[in-house]
Amino acid sequence: MDASSASEWPLARPLAPQLTLGDEGSWLLPGLEMLELAEDATVPLLERVRFLAVFAGGLDEFFSRRAAELTRRPATVPLARTAARPPPGQPLEHILEVAGALMRRHAACFREAVLPALTTAGIEIRRWAELPGAERHCLDRLFRDRVYPVMTPLLVDPAHPFPYISDLSLNLAVVVADPQAPRAMFARVKVPPLLPRLVELSPRRFVPLEDVIAAHLAQLFEGAQILEHYAFRVTRQHDLPTDKHITVAPARAPEREPPGRWKGLAVRVEAEHSISTRVLDRLTTELGIGEQAVYRLPSPLDLTALRAIADLDLPELKYPTADDPSRSPSRCHPHGAVGRSLPVRNRP
Repeated sequence: MDASSASEWPLARPLAPQLTLGDEGSWLLPGLEMLELAEDATVPLLERVRFLAVFAGGLDEFFSRRAAELTRRPATVPLARTAARPPPGQPLEHILEVAGALMRRHAACFREAVLPALTTAGIEIRRWAELPGAERHCLDRLFRDRVYPVMTPLLVDPAHPFPYISDLSLNLAVVVADPQAPRAMFARVKVPPLLPRLVELSPRRFVPLEDVIAAHLAQLFEGAQILEHYAFRVTRQHDLPTDKHITVAPARAPEREPPGRWKGLAVRVEAEHSISTRVLDRLTTELGIGEQAVYRLPSPLDLTALRAIADLDLPELKYPTADDPSRSPSRCHPHGAVGRSLPVRNRP
């Protein structure tokens, strides 16, 4: 599903009223609530940032536990017909399309509304190309001293098969040309999960860690030419859900799907929108995932990292707390609530 242009989806675009999500798709509705709060300009800015991060985490949960059934089951084991299944003309894959639409809307909210508002408030998230030479020089040292020692680039060649891509890890897909190899080779570089995802350049000024790594790929593949590199992320299946509304046809399930066979299979691929077709095809082929669960999105991917921004000590950009008498909860909070509780919104 191509999401290369987030702006194609207006920030407040509702779900199509004629769409029947069924029980599985209804798991998306709490996430929609978070997204609407992130889009609401009357909500304090860092709370909107937090809602974006919460929404991203909720989608991870949806894909790893609920959408896994929809992604894998149709190709292997038939579903028993129940009232909860989408009617004819609305296949199960449509739920994945709705999830994709929400992901695009989420990306648009961040890029077109929240990110500019953060910049206006003096909180900057910059990309490598936007950094001046002095900051790049500081990041050169940081990469050498802190990042390079924990990097484990994996090159795919006849002697080294395609590596296992761990669940929810952020990675770079790299195409390198080695003078001693007859053709270009694929490599995977994992963004170290133990390092801060957003590198702080100075107070309230950040750059994504994957940008720092991408700028120094030549040091990881000495003597080779870097032809292409793109960020991507894989979501893998967790425990299979058991659902009284979606059942397995009993005649085939025990034979075709032994317990545990699906555990850890890839159920979603997120890739930055500029990824080339040949690299994306390589990823989907090696991961064994259908195109209905592949999403091309604007970078940066994995906006759960925004929790670090939401946690900044800037109370003026958050909901008022009980020990802050200088701010009136009735004026600052849309429902007069005190503290960090979420505003309650009734849905029709």
